[in-house]
Amino acid sequence: MNLKPLALIVGGSRGIGKSTALRLAKSGFDICLTYHNNEEAAKAVSAEIIQLGVACQILGFDVGNGAQTDAALLKLMDERAPEVVVYNSGIAKDNLMVLMTREEWESVINTNLNGFYNIMHVVLFPMLREKRGRIVVVSSVSGEVGQAGQVNYSASKAGLIGAAKSLAREVGKKNILVNIVSPGVIETEMTAELPKDQILPLIPLKRFGTVEDVSSVIHFLCTEPNMYIHGEVISINGGLST
Repeated sequence: MNLKPLALIVGGSRGIGKSTALRLAKSGFDICLTYHNNEEAAKAVSAEIIQLGVACQILGFDVGNGAQTDAALLKLMDERAPEVVVYNSGIAKDNLMVLMTREEWESVINTNLNGFYNIMHVVLFPMLREKRGRIVVVSSVSGEVGQAGQVNYSASKAGLIGAAKSLAREVGKKNILVNIVSPGVIETEMTAELPKDQILPLIPLKRFGTVEDVSSVIHFLCTEPNMYIHGEVISINGGLST
């Protein structure tokens, strides 16, 4: 049986992950998308993907839990190595550092950063075996420049940049390309409560980003055949951090 290439979208039921999954499906990838709590949203995305003529599998688990991650992905990885992995899992629990609870710190680090380890620990062996693949990690402008009230989130996203850059040095020789996208203020559920009237004047393009602004870059990094970009951070923020 001639299988289509497989794209694993970690955190693919909403926002940037959903948009990325749909773009890659339109390019002929079978999709495996993961979610944590919102099974209804994941099923809705899966239905859209299947209508595009490719297969879609949805897996619900907590990426911050290594045992759950192994249980969800190991069997799939034994059967089929992904050509593309997009790590888009992330939560935010904003608070000033002086008031931040241990739970707010640990839950954000566990999902955003430890989850990266849990996923990569499963997917890397089959990708190395096949000697090919693309990995794209979704960080944030907060991980590049920091943000008051987001010490936990900024730490996790900065950690992803360091982890992905180091991973790029490890696996590039095996024809696995690793890159990072760093979105600014993107219109998603996660940013719905931000004081956008205060943020907009800081953005030279005078608009907030869309999920399509981000997924178009991820799609390029995952599909462009003439690719010499490796270990790089691509900022998608309308000039916010320039």
